[in-house]
Amino acid sequence: MKFGPVALCDASGAILAHSVKAGERKLRKGVTLTPEHIAELQQAGLIEVTVARLGPGDSHEDDAAAMLAAALVPDPAQANLRVTEAFTGRVNLLADGPGVAVLDTDALQRFNQVNPMITVATVPQYQQMTAGGMVATIKVISYAVPLSDARNAAQQAQDAIRLSVPKYTNAGLVVTEIAGGPSNEKGIAAIRNRVEALGMDLSEVQVVPHRMDDLIASLSSIDGEIVMILTGSATSDENDVAPASVRAAGGIVDRFGMPVDPGNLLFLGSSGDRPIIGLPGCARSPALNGADWVLSRVACGIETTGADIAAMGVGGLLKEIPTRPQPRAAKGK
Repeated sequence: MKFGPVALCDASGAILAHSVKAGERKLRKGVTLTPEHIAELQQAGLIEVTVARLGPGDSHEDDAAAMLAAALVPDPAQANLRVTEAFTGRVNLLADGPGVAVLDTDALQRFNQVNPMITVATVPQYQQMTAGGMVATIKVISYAVPLSDARNAAQQAQDAIRLSVPKYTNAGLVVTEIAGGPSNEKGIAAIRNRVEALGMDLSEVQVVPHRMDDLIASLSSIDGEIVMILTGSATSDENDVAPASVRAAGGIVDRFGMPVDPGNLLFLGSSGDRPIIGLPGCARSPALNGADWVLSRVACGIETTGADIAAMGVGGLLKEIPTRPQPRAAKGK
């Protein structure tokens, strides 16, 4: 691609690199100059403009962006994504509904190393998305790139971006309460909003005393393809009331504790093929916490092991919340 200033009489058919005014009209950068444009610019007193002109083997920014998008998402319907039309070298990939972004990060790294003018930017791996949310944007920075580079980048990242949608349709919530404890209404509402944001229903809520016998009975009877437990007293050990009740009811606890703050006191288990999530107390707040990360993955059928939870520690220091009873930093520090 050739780039630079040229005499106006030689600019026809080139791409305008910088926006200019022609009388009362503004010609925006990226437009292909026609003889009519040239006449307007001459009438406005211009004698030269800065342009880009494609050379042999070059691909126009829009053509390249569209080709790259087709490589990253060859089947948008199967990937649960909507692909926008290429414009100014950009194509956006939008979530077609609620879900979690699943990325081939190694492939995307290779893609971005082919040519600095060929880029894709994404949300973080396993980011929860709502319908219409932007999962990724492909941007060809220059007005054209070598077609060979565009093809190379496309080969590096075939089918590298998709949205995993919820595989479950509903969840149940068991809330334990302690005599004289605070109201559970706001906490239940926050959890209901989380479940509904994933396109699921909160099918049943049971409120029981914070005792093993009552919790065991509730775990055995509650409806829901996923079961969540919110305890009136913080779970402080793997043998505390909630995880002990899960095991006594015939389930297992795979992981207690996570390196995400807020969210440390979460536990994850199952009963048969039904996932069980022991929610940390911070799940009573609508603010982002570790429970959001786990619930969204579990809801979308993404395997979430103890090792996966351990890996959440990098980037797991989330925003401080005002409801924290013991702030991580003392006042004045």
